[in-house]
Amino acid sequence: MTISNSGAPDEVDVSALAINVAIPESLQWHDSRRGEEFVLLTLNIRLLPDGHVAAKAYGRPVAGGRGGYTSFRVPDRPELADLIAAAATRASALWSAHRGLQ
Repeated sequence: MTISNSGAPDEVDVSALAINVAIPESLQWHDSRRGEEFVLLTLNIRLLPDGHVAAKAYGRPVAGGRGGYTSFRVPDRPELADLIAAAATRASALWSAHRGLQ
């Protein structure tokens, strides 16, 4: 990294860009892991180095309790792909409009 005359870095090595997105109730689904059924409520969407995005789903046990922090594959459904794309686009707009450190 080099520093410009203003003291700001010319290049910054950003190691991760990820957002968490609530899954609307109409798009939520159930999956199971180690004999326990989960309802999937949240997507974690990451921007990959090549510009594509990847997503994992997280949720809570249907029977109640906390359960482990376990990721699930996102099903190949057009409406979930649309949610992921819309969330990535919205996050991009929010990041580009940031107002600096408070």
